[in-house]
Amino acid sequence: MTQFPVINKAADSRFTCDVDWRHQRGQALPSDLVEEAAGRLGVLALIYATTYFFAYFVSGSIALENQGLVHFLFVDGVSRLVWGAILSALVVFGISRSGRIPPDRMLDIGLLFLIFGSLGISGPTFWGIYPDAGPEFAHNRAFVGVPWDCVWILIFPVIIPNCPVKTLLAALLAASMAPIVTSLSIMAGATNPNIGHLFFWRYFAFTNYICAMLAWFGSSYIHKLGSNLVQAREIGAYKLQTKLGFGGMGEIWLAEHRLLARPSAIKIISPEILGSTLKVRTEAMARFEVEAQATASLNSPHTIRIFDFGHTPEFSFFYVMELLSGIGLDTLVNKYGPQPPERVVFLLRQVCHSLQDAHVNGMVHRDIKPSNIFLCRVGQDYDYIKVLDFGLVKSSSDEPYQDTSFTNPHITAGTPGFLSPEIALARTDVDGRSDLYSLGCVAYWLLTGVPVFEGESPVETAAMHLKDAPMPPTRRSEFTISHQLETIILDLLSKDPADRPATADELDRRLSECVLENVWNGDSARQWWEINQPV
Repeated sequence: MTQFPVINKAADSRFTCDVDWRHQRGQALPSDLVEEAAGRLGVLALIYATTYFFAYFVSGSIALENQGLVHFLFVDGVSRLVWGAILSALVVFGISRSGRIPPDRMLDIGLLFLIFGSLGISGPTFWGIYPDAGPEFAHNRAFVGVPWDCVWILIFPVIIPNCPVKTLLAALLAASMAPIVTSLSIMAGATNPNIGHLFFWRYFAFTNYICAMLAWFGSSYIHKLGSNLVQAREIGAYKLQTKLGFGGMGEIWLAEHRLLARPSAIKIISPEILGSTLKVRTEAMARFEVEAQATASLNSPHTIRIFDFGHTPEFSFFYVMELLSGIGLDTLVNKYGPQPPERVVFLLRQVCHSLQDAHVNGMVHRDIKPSNIFLCRVGQDYDYIKVLDFGLVKSSSDEPYQDTSFTNPHITAGTPGFLSPEIALARTDVDGRSDLYSLGCVAYWLLTGVPVFEGESPVETAAMHLKDAPMPPTRRSEFTISHQLETIILDLLSKDPADRPATADELDRRLSECVLENVWNGDSARQWWEINQPV
């Protein structure tokens, strides 16, 4: 087994800012954090527009008591600048919600908003300040306080991080808006020219520009944390990019091989799942290695491929899988409803191919359920089945029973709605017919949209698998199910394994002999995908 460290510092640690956010090549901030920051930009823009409208126009309108209100709202030059700032914020909000611009480009738009937002704040603050000040003003009176645009310059890079170089340039331009407005105000005569430009520029040097440098420092720190996070998300030759999902055993990430640029999925088993002590974790790690090797040895094209596996120094076990494009059978039924019998047979036969390969190699899946059967598009093949997650697989040999699922209290073997009676009884003589029972539950679900048994608790559901007779699917399905297909499903749901089909091959043969009203083939699948586009 190959052991991989969590952090791989062999790669060049330098980075640039103009990169493809989807692949993170050289970008310090991970793509999921960039997406979150882009989402926050829209919220910040909306807060800016709302707050500024109430702070300037509403309070100003009340103070005027309807005297010169129209001039204040629409004619006054400063008010028009404020309107422009508010409208620009609303535009940024709209763009962020449209989803048409990549998140990294949204962050660049955010820097433009930082500059124009600072101009919108500086306009009403510094235009026309001290119009009647005398020549002695600059010598006898200090201009004190921190302008509001400093607050804007400081908080923006923290909420919306970006490349430090870009942030510094944008912060300096944003800091320059107040002195530029003041200088223009002096030149226009709105501010008494006796005060002089130098007085204000000296003041802004100790407020706005210091805040701009602090903003750059904060941005650099956040970017460094992002760079460290990217390194921490490197497992051997793979770079973790986006979290695809998570469950009771850990997380699944979209990853990319450093050299091959091949997208993959990495499942990371969290250390807590493996056990609380070093000894227990080491033993659990060994079992996971055996399971990963077993899955990797399977040859059926309908079983998900395992490319690599290993563990980190922190005892997080991981394995690298092929990246699939499609949906689980649970999503298929939940989104599109029960499926016609001809399609169900088409899908079940592919699952049989995967299970037969596992069973003849002495392995039992033990957790066949809709979410572990993936409906894919592979090249030009549609409705292509991949059986996932052999994490609960065990040998069907006579060796002492050592299964990860039962040696750790955090993991439940099987899923109550699709649990075979023998697994519910925790029997040690479980063989491939247990998977066939679960597959019968899957077939029932596909045809009817409801589980075979549904108790008020997992324990009650498991008990129903032990003692209750299933209601025939013809009584719960909207489709016409042939007697032949219904008989197969009810045989699969037999309490006694001896009454079920003996092997997945036998089940496949019986399914192939089913007489169906309609035909489902590759053309039917392609037409369905072209209409529904589930990917």
